Amino acid sequence: MEQLQGKVVLLDFWTYGCINCIHIIPDLKRLEAEYPDELVVIGVHSAKFVNESATENIRQIVLRYGLEHPVVNDADFAIWQTWGAQAWPTIVVIDPAGNVVGSHAGEGVYNVVAPVLEALVDEFDANGQLDRTPLDLPLESEGLPQTVLSFPGKVTADADRLVIADTNHHRIVVADPDTGEVAQVFGSGTAGFSDGGPRTAQFSQPQGVAIADGVLYVADTENHALRAVDLVSGEVTTLAGTGEQAWPPRGGIGVETPLSSPWDVLVHEGIVYIAMAGTHQIWAYDIETATVYPLVGNAGESTHNDVLADAELAQPSGLAVDGFGRLYFADSESSSIRWADVLAQDGLTGTLVGSDQSLFDFGDEDGIGTDARLQHPLGVAYHRSGRLFVADTYNSKIKVVDLATREITTFAGDGHGWADGSAALFYEPGGIAIWEDTLYVADTNNHAVRAIDVTSGDTRTIVLKGIERFTPAATDAAYRGEIVTLETVELAAGDGSVVLDITLPNGFKVNEDAPSSVIWQVDGSGLELEADNHSLTGTKLPVTIPVSLSEGQGTLTADLTIIYCATESEDICLIQQVRFDVPFVVGGSENSELRLPFAVEIPESLTG
Repeated sequence: MEQLQGKVVLLDFWTYGCINCIHIIPDLKRLEAEYPDELVVIGVHSAKFVNESATENIRQIVLRYGLEHPVVNDADFAIWQTWGAQAWPTIVVIDPAGNVVGSHAGEGVYNVVAPVLEALVDEFDANGQLDRTPLDLPLESEGLPQTVLSFPGKVTADADRLVIADTNHHRIVVADPDTGEVAQVFGSGTAGFSDGGPRTAQFSQPQGVAIADGVLYVADTENHALRAVDLVSGEVTTLAGTGEQAWPPRGGIGVETPLSSPWDVLVHEGIVYIAMAGTHQIWAYDIETATVYPLVGNAGESTHNDVLADAELAQPSGLAVDGFGRLYFADSESSSIRWADVLAQDGLTGTLVGSDQSLFDFGDEDGIGTDARLQHPLGVAYHRSGRLFVADTYNSKIKVVDLATREITTFAGDGHGWADGSAALFYEPGGIAIWEDTLYVADTNNHAVRAIDVTSGDTRTIVLKGIERFTPAATDAAYRGEIVTLETVELAAGDGSVVLDITLPNGFKVNEDAPSSVIWQVDGSGLELEADNHSLTGTKLPVTIPVSLSEGQGTLTADLTIIYCATESEDICLIQQVRFDVPFVVGGSENSELRLPFAVEIPESLTG
C-alpha cells in the first residue's frame, strides 16, 4: 500500500461465479472512469469454488468482463482475513494517507462510494497530498489475437439452425449446424441497448437463446432485458426490461418492468421461462399478454424446496423442460440440478441431483440424487430418451442424468482443455442444447461451439464460415489488429490484381478449415473487386485477386484475418489480423499490380 500513497484505493473482494459480484462491475468501471488518475481499484479474488482459485481461470474472467484494474488471487483468503471481509462482494476504501475510510458489503457500490470519493479527492487535493500520476499497467487483453467467437455463453438449435450467443461480441450468430456456414448475425457487435435491424440493434453480454414460431428469444443479460428477434426480417425488439436492474422484483407489463441478469430462456406452451439469476428466481413472460412476473422463488438464496412461490433458489442459470412439462434448472450457486412443476396448480420444487442442504456442498462426484456433487453447473438439456444432459461448468465436463433413477454420470470431458474425438476436453462450458441426437455445447473459455453425438459420444468442433460478411469495418482507432499504411500506388487502367503477399513463420500454414478472410472497402473510384469480401479458407499464400481498374483515385482498405496453425499439428492455431490502408491513383502508369506485403510473427507470449 505504501506504493499507492497519494491515491484513493478501493479493494474489491469478490469471487467470479457470484452474480452480486458481477453486478457491481459496472459500478467499479463507472468510478474508474470518473476518477481515472485519483482512484486505484484492486480486485481481491477470494474464491468460493475450487475451480475459481486457479489463476488462469481468474485471468479468463478478467478478459471476459473487461476488467482494467489489477486482480490478485487470494486463494488462501489471507488478504480477506487481514481486511476483515465477511461476504462477497465487499469493498474497502482507503484514503491517500493509507487510512481505512470504511467498507461496504453487497451491491449498490456506486451510490455508496461516489460521494466518499468526491470528498476524499477534494480534501487531499486541497492539502497537496493527492498523487494524480497515471499508473502504467499492462492489460491482459493487450496483444491477444481476436477470436471468431468470444466467450459464447449459450446455444440452441433446430433442424436448420444453430444459434449461438456470442456473448462478449454482444451479438447472436445463426449458422448451418452441419456446414458451419453463417447465415445471420444479429447485433452491431458493440455493447448497447437499442432495438432495430440486425446490423444496428445492440445487445450487452447476451446469454440464453430459444426459438419458437419464427421468433428468437434472447436473455440480454447485462441489459437486464428479454429481447425478441424476427428470424425473417431480422428486426430486434424488447419484450421486457427497461435496461435497469430490478430490485425489489415485481411483475408487470413487460417493457415497463425491470429485470435482473436474465441468464437463460425457454419457450413452452406460450410462456417464455426466464432464469433470473440476479434475483434467484424463475420468471415467466406471457407471449399473449406481454406481461412478465416471478413464478418460482421468493428471491432468497438457498437450497430450500417448497411450493413455487416460497422456494429459494441460488442463481438459476440454465433451463430445460421434459416431455411432461416439468421444468429443470441448473441452480449454479447450490451446484445442483433442481426441478419445478410449473404447470401444476400447487406446484412444488425439488432437487434432482446435487446437494439440497448447503450452498457450499460442491465437488465432482458421480452418483445418485443428492449424493452426487457438481461444481457451478450452468446448462441443462433434455433428450427424448429420458435423459437430462448437464453442463457441469466448473468441472469442465458434460454429465448426464437418468431421470428414472436420478443417477448422474460423466458423459464427456476430463478437466480443462480442448480436444475432439472420444476423449474430448472442454473449458468451462456454459450452455448446451439438443437437436435429435446431437448435443451442442457452448465451450465458453475455448471460444468455440462443439457438437457431441449422443449415441457414440464423439465430439467435433464446429468451424464457423463466412461470418466476416456480417462484420462491419471498424475505424482505425477501434481496429484491434495491426494497421499497415502504404505509400500511394500508381496503377494502369484495365485488368489488374491485388496480391496478398503474406508470409507465415517457418513451420506454420493457413488452417484448411477455419474462416480466414479478407474484407475490402474502397473509398473513392477506379478500383473494383469481384466481391466485397473474399474467403481465404485453405488458401496457400501469397494470393492474387483480380480487380478492374479505371481512371480515378481513392483508398483501398483491406482487413485481413489469417488463422494459421503449426504444420505438423493443428493443436496450436493462432489468429493474425492486419489492416492495409493503401492510397491509389489509376491512370498514367504501366503497373497493374497492387501488392500488400506483411510478415506474420509469432506472439511474444508464445516465444518467450
